[in-house]
Amino acid sequence: MSTVRIEPLLHYYRREKPSYRSPSKSFKLSSLNALPKKLVYNGRSFCNFEPPTPRALTLRAASTDAATVETFESTDLFFKETFPLKRTEVVEGKIFVRLDHGKNAKNWMLTVGCSLPGKWVLHWGVSYVDDVGSEWDQPPSEMRPPGSIPIKDYAIDTPLNKSALPVGGDQSHEVKIDVKPNSAIAAINFVLKDEETGAWYQHRGRDFRVPLVDYLQEDDNVVGAKWGLGAWPGALGKLSNVFVKAESSHSKDQDSSNESRDPQQKTRRVEEFYEELPIAKEIAVNNSVTVSVRKCPETAKNLLCLETDLPDHVVVHWGVCRDDTKRWEIPAAPHPPETAVFKDKALRTRLQQKEGGKGCWALFALEEGLAGFLFVFKLNESTWLKCAGNDFYIPLSSSNHSIALPREVPSEDAKVPDSSTEAVQEKKFTAYTNGIINEIRNLVSDISSEKNQRTKSKEAQESILQEIEKLASEAYSIFRSTVPTFTEEAISETEELKAPAKISSGTGTGFEILCQGFNWESHKSGRWYIELQSKAAELSSLGFTVIWLPPPTDSVSPEGYMPKDLYNLNSRYGNIDELKETVRTFHKVGIKVLGDAVLNHRCAEYQNQNGIWNIFGGRLNWDDRAVVADDPHFQGRGNKSSGECFHAAPNIDHSQDFVRKDIKEWLHWLREEIGYDGWRLDFVRGFWGGYVKDYIDSTEPYFAVGEYWDSLCYTYGEMDHNQDAHRQRIVDWINATNGTAGAFDVTTKGILHAALERCEYWRLSDQKGKPPGVLGWWPSRAVTFIENHDTGSTQGHWRFPHDKEMQGYAYILTHPGTPTVFYDHIFSHYHSEIKALLSLRNRNKLNCRSRVKITKAERDVYAAIIDEKVAVKIGPGHYEPPSGPQRWSISAEGRDYKVWETS
Repeated sequence: MSTVRIEPLLHYYRREKPSYRSPSKSFKLSSLNALPKKLVYNGRSFCNFEPPTPRALTLRAASTDAATVETFESTDLFFKETFPLKRTEVVEGKIFVRLDHGKNAKNWMLTVGCSLPGKWVLHWGVSYVDDVGSEWDQPPSEMRPPGSIPIKDYAIDTPLNKSALPVGGDQSHEVKIDVKPNSAIAAINFVLKDEETGAWYQHRGRDFRVPLVDYLQEDDNVVGAKWGLGAWPGALGKLSNVFVKAESSHSKDQDSSNESRDPQQKTRRVEEFYEELPIAKEIAVNNSVTVSVRKCPETAKNLLCLETDLPDHVVVHWGVCRDDTKRWEIPAAPHPPETAVFKDKALRTRLQQKEGGKGCWALFALEEGLAGFLFVFKLNESTWLKCAGNDFYIPLSSSNHSIALPREVPSEDAKVPDSSTEAVQEKKFTAYTNGIINEIRNLVSDISSEKNQRTKSKEAQESILQEIEKLASEAYSIFRSTVPTFTEEAISETEELKAPAKISSGTGTGFEILCQGFNWESHKSGRWYIELQSKAAELSSLGFTVIWLPPPTDSVSPEGYMPKDLYNLNSRYGNIDELKETVRTFHKVGIKVLGDAVLNHRCAEYQNQNGIWNIFGGRLNWDDRAVVADDPHFQGRGNKSSGECFHAAPNIDHSQDFVRKDIKEWLHWLREEIGYDGWRLDFVRGFWGGYVKDYIDSTEPYFAVGEYWDSLCYTYGEMDHNQDAHRQRIVDWINATNGTAGAFDVTTKGILHAALERCEYWRLSDQKGKPPGVLGWWPSRAVTFIENHDTGSTQGHWRFPHDKEMQGYAYILTHPGTPTVFYDHIFSHYHSEIKALLSLRNRNKLNCRSRVKITKAERDVYAAIIDEKVAVKIGPGHYEPPSGPQRWSISAEGRDYKVWETS
């Protein structure tokens, strides 16, 4: 019986309170990293360390090491740091399927459950006796358990609830479905989905199928089992001998092959059964390692101790370095027990188990004069634990500790420090962060100085700016794990940042203002490109710098979001020549053009031998290897999806080399042939952000933004104030692209909805007094908006509160982030008000990294000051900017909003 793994992993698991079994034989690790809790800027990299703390180390050892340990405990501690270690572990559980009599003796009850932790959903449908092929249908309403949600017109999503009785001693989740024995339903089809990971679970790559009748007909259109053959084509083939038994015996030579039979007469009833199938799932496990260094006064050696709660079979791969180049060397003896030389460049030491068996440790005596201690953990032949992708580096010279953060992370049972201690810690923390900020600002100030402008070429300046941006992205990816409300003040340019300077590919200059140049109905005229050309000069005069055009490819849907032949650019919006002319027209008036690239899915041209649409046509004539294996409806032969599945079309497997190669060639062709300057990427939840980085690195767009659409957090139908989890998921995707693309700030749109609809403007400030959306954490990658073709227009999936649109624009056009204005709003009665706000933003050089200071966030009013130049208030409540050296004058106002500028 095969074991199926679910990946990717998107949630965390605490080892302290296991709710499942984790056999050692199933242990597997992958994608492991440690995220340090403190950072110190050191040239081009970030080192991790902490200065001395007075707490003594308690350590037990074998008798042979007692003298060394005693010496270690008696010396002075000058360094101590605890690093969190994040790894994944495969745990095994069971999927169980049971059919028995329900409460009503006339009916049956189908129970599907899972013994592993998770947020499980049953994605299911039914097949009828007269169905053709493998299509699903929605079950009748009386068959649907409470909480079921219809999916399109073919399936139902039903959440699994905690079961009353555990399976094998573990807490399980299950759902029960009532089945009527005399219905026309031939089978129930299903797959399991873990909403915490977004992963689909099938059996051997196909849907689970539970047949309910034996319809003895030879035609291929019958869905269900052919019991006389001893097997059936559904995913649970091995259960055929227990799912159904004959109501009466049949002889082996009974004729059942040629006649067309009445299903009401030739069906046999099911009998009770229970079957279990193995399931394996990767979960996150959180460990840590504590590194302590003491100086021995007698020998002048550094004594370094590693303590960790990793399994006792772990090996530390280590060495030393003599300078800041961090080049590995083998130190002089003595070395700890069970140490071996590795390729004459490093040492390997098996960690010793602590007394009591909880964790392991090692002690290293290091000669004087070394700059640092380097190490990584080896868990098996192919798995290593590193520090945010790099080797762990522990400085061995106390002179390197000048700007360390002297703050120790307390244990769970540690006492809370008093107010005076907190004040000291806060002061030291401020000094630490200011040190990092000043280091980067020095680079920014240097690049912005007049002397630098005269002595360095534009290419050299851009190179420095790009390096700053990469450093900031690297710092953010580490820092956000412990300081989730990190702001970009540390990487802000000086106030007089020059707009023409490009910072890095895909992120523009920071001064962009986007226009979405279409709505849901734009395709209907058949000549949208031509109509848009006539608007180019006006859009430029309004202050827009970038326009987002609709999907250009041939598509099953007229709107363009179900693409077929990617190289066929004759769409409902116009032909390829009209598209080229539209791009040229916008370029002439100084506006960059984004193409809407649908990379997650693609509609097939042909059916495979099973009647499934998964064979593609046109220049990119891929077969089913280009389709992910866990898309439950398209029988792909690729790998499992790296994101969510889009059920309306085959989901493309971006892990395939030939797929990425073809997509990059197509994007290059669009840039060269059409003249696109960048990309708006559709449904990026469907595939890993690392693939987006590959496409952006290859095509070097001016600007790129992804649509990472996710539901906000609600409790009993009311939106939560804290939306950190929601914006974290968007930030995680941006970080997966290595910061090469921005993302639409769905969090900010959702919070604006709640604040304006309910007159709860306090929602516009998070718990730390910062903007509560992505723009509060990573403003240079937040693309803000209030409406688009999906949420507004004639679709209206999530329409902005009526008559409050200008409050929304007053917010996003004055705040950091890159604002987007919807076409329908530009050419409406809001035209003059939007024009005034656009002019104000450009006049004051507000940009994606502008600094915002929230001055009021109450029930009926929100107010903020941006870059000390602009003040804004939205809501019916009263607000006036503070009086002082600045003189404020009203520049724009409308219903429940005002904007001021300094004179």
